[in-house]
Amino acid sequence: MIEVTALSLLPDAACEFRFILSGGPGGQHVNKTSSGVELRVDIAQLNLAPMPLQRLQQAQGKRISKSGVLVVQASAHRSQHKNKQDAISRVERMLAAAFTRPKVRIATKPSNSARKKRVDSKKRRADTKSARKPPNW
Repeated sequence: MIEVTALSLLPDAACEFRFILSGGPGGQHVNKTSSGVELRVDIAQLNLAPMPLQRLQQAQGKRISKSGVLVVQASAHRSQHKNKQDAISRVERMLAAAFTRPKVRIATKPSNSARKKRVDSKKRRADTKSARKPPNW
């Protein structure tokens, strides 16, 4: 089990690792070894509550296949082990973000003084521009 947050765990049964050829640093070495990692997480096995599941699908919609599998590729490092850790940490961050509720925006309106300042600055700007015009004889 890989601990994601205090609320949930990322079960090993939901994770599938595939090792792929990757570009980036490493020279000829990258053409011979599969140092890149593709982590496939079955979302159904995570047993997420409806709202975090909805937030995850909304935020990571392009990475989730039609069969409900979240696919993350990591190939930034030369080492397969580091790429594996990178993929796991990225999924953990995605799940942690899904568990955080977005802040609710409280609608406010501008104060009277702010409105007055805005109108005054617009009038000042209009006066400046009209002063640049040639006189109308």
